[in-house]
Amino acid sequence: MHVNARHYRTIWFDPLQQCVMIIDQTRLPHHFETRALRTLVDACHAIESMQIRGAPLIGVTAAYGVALALREGAVDLEAICTRLLATRPTAVNLRWALERVKNVLQALPVPQRPAAALLLAGQLADEDVAACSAIGDHGLTLLQAAWAEKCRRQPDATRLNVLTHCNAGWLATVDWGTALAPLYKAHAHGIPLHVWVDETRPRNQGAFLTAWELQQEGIAHTVIVDNAGGHLMQHGEVDLCLVGSDRTTATGDVCNKIGTYLKALAAHDNAVPFYVALPVSTIDFSLQDGVREIPIEQRHAHEVSHMQGLDADGVLSRVQVMASHSAVNNYGFDVTPARLVTALITEHGIVGADPGSLQGLRERLPR
Repeated sequence: MHVNARHYRTIWFDPLQQCVMIIDQTRLPHHFETRALRTLVDACHAIESMQIRGAPLIGVTAAYGVALALREGAVDLEAICTRLLATRPTAVNLRWALERVKNVLQALPVPQRPAAALLLAGQLADEDVAACSAIGDHGLTLLQAAWAEKCRRQPDATRLNVLTHCNAGWLATVDWGTALAPLYKAHAHGIPLHVWVDETRPRNQGAFLTAWELQQEGIAHTVIVDNAGGHLMQHGEVDLCLVGSDRTTATGDVCNKIGTYLKALAAHDNAVPFYVALPVSTIDFSLQDGVREIPIEQRHAHEVSHMQGLDADGVLSRVQVMASHSAVNNYGFDVTPARLVTALITEHGIVGADPGSLQGLRERLPR
């Protein structure tokens, strides 16, 4: 997508510097900066510190992390993957990418592995771009139908209102995004969009990242506090909800950023469609019950007790926003039961959030 009218991916290999480059998302929206990853330690830090985040991008970064480790001279493939797997426990794309890389590399002689790993990481990146673009195409059909229906019911309608939570745009993937990909496609097709952007405490990925992306693409949007969504739905100001996923079970339960479940409950109570966009690599077909089986990451208390922003001198600073010595609990994700999900938007089409539909999708996947 675009930053100041220039196209970027979130991660790429720089052949001149012989390193992996990323956009440092901890500096956005105030500063656009890139970082070089040269070692396994660098890759792990980028994932753990959330310089990169989003399930698909985490998986691709892990693949590049394997390549960097092998280029450093490491030979214990199992140890490399174990270290990377420990960086973020919830997003299943991390495990999926590492298993895919490991299966390919184990069949090769050790001297061939560094070059093969780098090539494979690049292939995973390209595949992610293609998958997200396809998600956008399938989601576009839903937005076109929603806009046509709204115009039928309200001939004087001026915009289609979409609510999203967290950041599932191109910053969460290699390009295009998941939940935002249909919005970018719809914008290009002339649908007058307006996006309600949940701030997404405590890290404010909505206010910091989603709003920044939409501004770069010229899409009308308004940032709202996390608890405003239900109020807007009650007053008919939300036509549909569209979110991403970090892990989805074989039964259609969806694990996404903390607060997603509450949006789904409000949407269900107000008959607002609730769609989830995700690549099939985010579906964990080994799990049946998302609430009981998906590990929920607990992050550092500082994310709740402190906030980052520009001070009066324009310097990016971190300040404490709550009383000292109070206990803090910082769950990173929650699980939305399948019964609250209208449909899943994947690169292979739109499917129901139910075991039969997902099994049918699985059977259609390339072997």
